[in-house]
Amino acid sequence: MPLAEHAARNPDKIASIMAGSGVSLTYGELNERSIRLAHYLRASGLRPGDVVALHMENNIRYHEVFWAAVRSGMYLCAVNKFLTAEEVTYIVNDSGAKALVTSAGMAAVAEEVLPLLDGCPHRLAIDGAVAGCLRYVDIIAAQSSAPLGTEPRGDFMNYSSGTTGRPKGIKRPSNGESFAEPSVLDGLVGPLYGVDPDSIYLCPAPLYHSAPLGFTASVHSLGGTNVIMEKFDAVEALRLIEKHRVSHSQWVPTMFIRMLKLDAADRSGHDLSTHRVAVHAAAPCPVEVKQQMIDWWGPIIHEYYAGTELNGFTACNSEQWLAHPGTVGSPLVGILHICDESGAELPVGETGIIYFERDEMPFQYHDDPEKTEAAKHPQHPLWTKLGDVGYLDEDGYLYLTDRESFMIISGGVNIYPQEIEDCIVMHDKVADVAVFGVPNPDFGEEVKAVVQAAPGIEPSDELGAEILAHAADKLAHYKVPRSVDFEAELPRLETGKLYKRLLKDRYWGNKNSRIV
Repeated sequence: MPLAEHAARNPDKIASIMAGSGVSLTYGELNERSIRLAHYLRASGLRPGDVVALHMENNIRYHEVFWAAVRSGMYLCAVNKFLTAEEVTYIVNDSGAKALVTSAGMAAVAEEVLPLLDGCPHRLAIDGAVAGCLRYVDIIAAQSSAPLGTEPRGDFMNYSSGTTGRPKGIKRPSNGESFAEPSVLDGLVGPLYGVDPDSIYLCPAPLYHSAPLGFTASVHSLGGTNVIMEKFDAVEALRLIEKHRVSHSQWVPTMFIRMLKLDAADRSGHDLSTHRVAVHAAAPCPVEVKQQMIDWWGPIIHEYYAGTELNGFTACNSEQWLAHPGTVGSPLVGILHICDESGAELPVGETGIIYFERDEMPFQYHDDPEKTEAAKHPQHPLWTKLGDVGYLDEDGYLYLTDRESFMIISGGVNIYPQEIEDCIVMHDKVADVAVFGVPNPDFGEEVKAVVQAAPGIEPSDELGAEILAHAADKLAHYKVPRSVDFEAELPRLETGKLYKRLLKDRYWGNKNSRIV
């Protein structure tokens, strides 16, 4: 059911509520405000296919801007709120955005960015004044609340995290469908996870990332209510499940790890009985972590593997995972192929590059035909990859091994960091870990672990030795890191993505190495 119909039937129903402030937005308000902004965009000369950039913290008005763009046939480019002015400028310029919406909370960065924009004449600010921007509330108040005459469905065009270089815009082609028709994600979220008008969905992650933005938008399409955290906190997330009687949620593995490392009183002190579906994705989850979460929350945990590109989608529920521990599911969208570097398809159980086969090319990288071509299989142009490595079992379930670019080659042996990270992060004195290859004069590369110690734990040579001994008990000798370094905090996004490049650069001297 489209947003407009939910607004007509239940205008006073809460569409979204901010967990910290308690500020809420009804379906009637969300629909009307998105229409008013859509009128402004159209009056400003923007047309279907144009891009609207949104650079803002998790905010009650985030979805007003999203729905205004989508109901106008435009692309919404959600920009990571943690980026520097230089990085934001690059994305807004590279995307070709003709309008930028920001907020008073982002004013310091926005005021650096605005003079550097090449062709983005329309700038709006939410929640206060930002020099160089018009006031959002004044602009939408002056527009009509009548729907646009035509409403082709737009989409979001997010940028990759840029872990191996400049981020790239991921653009899915418009198929000319109406805004009244469900999106591809709506068609997955409803049947797969049972989201409906009675659902209360907890979003603990930043909305600039495609999964939280896409899933919360689908909750609106399906008539539910979003509870949006301004920032993730492990204890607060559990409290919110009880307070709002949350039925559905979505997480990344680092959130699971932080909740599992809470003390017993914090973990057991909340009523989670309404919680029926907990979805996780975005990064591989250690088998031991997921097993502990199922033991704690019960068989309500679902996992999927997909990218913003939506070139494919795998999924599994708890029962399927328990029968195939470590899997990220079997394909619901696309046909899976595991191939070696030459493109030859590999048999069951062998590790290689993961490709999804579709009937048509589902995405392109904005203004970067070389990157688009590089994502295609060398012999089959409708098989595309996200850069991940894994294997299939005999039942057709997929297992992720690592990112293609993170593989370590030491003395001719391929080593995948994920397995090592999964081992080390379970040490009770470790909060987070990154494993990657660093130069070795004899073997080419050696395995390095960079660790963020748990709160209250002091890094030391003794702790490093303890971590290495823990790894040696559980891993083959060639996988055990040669050394451990410590960082106060690893450069991990709230989305669960780790900027390994920023760590690797220190060891490789920022050379043009294949792994930097």
